[in-house]
Amino acid sequence: MPVCLDQNSSARYLVAGAECPREKSPVEFHESDAGCIDIGLINNMPDAALEATERQFLSLLDAAAEGMVVRLTLYALPDVPRSDSGRRRVSSVYSGIGDLWDSHLDGLIVTGTEPRAPNLEDEPYWGSLTTVLDWAERNTHSTVWSCLAAHAAVLHLDGIGRRMLSDKRFGIFECARVSDHELTAGAPSRLKMPHSRWNDIPEDALTSCGYRVLTRSNDAGIDAFVKQGKSLFVFFQGHPEYEANTLLLEYRRDIRRFLRRERETYPPMPQGYFDDDTVDALTAVRERALSDRREELFEEFPTALAAEKLTNTWRPAATRVYRNWLLYMCAQKSRRLQARQGRQECDVARP
Repeated sequence: MPVCLDQNSSARYLVAGAECPREKSPVEFHESDAGCIDIGLINNMPDAALEATERQFLSLLDAAAEGMVVRLTLYALPDVPRSDSGRRRVSSVYSGIGDLWDSHLDGLIVTGTEPRAPNLEDEPYWGSLTTVLDWAERNTHSTVWSCLAAHAAVLHLDGIGRRMLSDKRFGIFECARVSDHELTAGAPSRLKMPHSRWNDIPEDALTSCGYRVLTRSNDAGIDAFVKQGKSLFVFFQGHPEYEANTLLLEYRRDIRRFLRRERETYPPMPQGYFDDDTVDALTAVRERALSDRREELFEEFPTALAAEKLTNTWRPAATRVYRNWLLYMCAQKSRRLQARQGRQECDVARP
C-alpha cells in the first residue's frame, strides 16, 4: 500500500493504523517532478516489530522530507518466517516482492531481522535478498541497507564476512564524522546513534573493497558507510530510525527471554541510554533475577520509570542524513528527467 508523506499540508497516510487529520487535500504525486520521490521499504523485521518499524521509518522520512513529496511502498520477502498474525499483516498492507521487479523506484530501504543461522547464506530468505541486491544496483538511484541487511549485502557483493562480537553491542554510541560526503553534509562532527547487534564488519576489509566509511565510534566501530556503483549503496550498522524507547523495549524482551530460559545469559544493559536512577533500578532487577530466576519477576520491570526520562538524542542527526539522502535522489532524478527530455527534443528535431 503506497504511503504519501505530504510536507505541504496536514494530510498524512500512516501505515500503522493511526488516524491523522485530513484538513487539506493530499499533495499529488507527479512522476515528472524531481521533487517527488518513490521509495520502497522491504521490511524484514520479526512480526512483533513489523508495525513499529513501519512507524519508525515513516516518521523519519516525514521529518526529513520537508519541501519534497515521498511515496513509500511496503514490500516483504516471502521467505522470512512469519506467524499467522504476521502473515495477515503482510498480506493486508504489503506488496509482494514480485511487484518490485516491474516498479520504478528512486530509492529503496531494506531492513534486517533477527538471524536464525550462524551463516547468513543459510538463512531461508538469502536467495530473495540477494535478488533484491542485484535488482537495486540496476534499478535505484540509491538503496539503504540496515543492520543485518548491511552485513548480508557486503557478504554477497564482495565476500566480506561479519565477525561475532564477545558481547552484544547495545546502546547509544557517540560517532565521529570521518569523511566528507553529501550524505553527512550539515551533520555535526560528532553525533549519537543507537546500535543493537552481535556482529561487526572489519573496516580494513571494507576499505580494501572500495567502501567509504562516513561515521565511526571508538566504542561501537563503524556506524555508516557507502559504496558508489550504478546505485549509491548506503549501509548502517546502527539504527538512525529508532524511536526513543526502542532500546528499552528490546532490553525488556531480552530480560523476559532470560527469565523464560530462552537464553542462558542475562542481557547487557544498553550503554549511554539510561540516567543514573534508572540504572540503579534496573541493576536491582538484574540482581533479583539472577538470584531468583522465574518469569513472574518480569512484572517488576520498571517500564514507566525507565521510559519517562528517555529522549531521542539522535533524531536531529538522523533527520539530517536522511534528508541528504532524499536530496541526493532528487538530484539524480532531475538529471534523469533532463536527459530524457533532451532525447525527446532530439527525436523531434530529427528529420
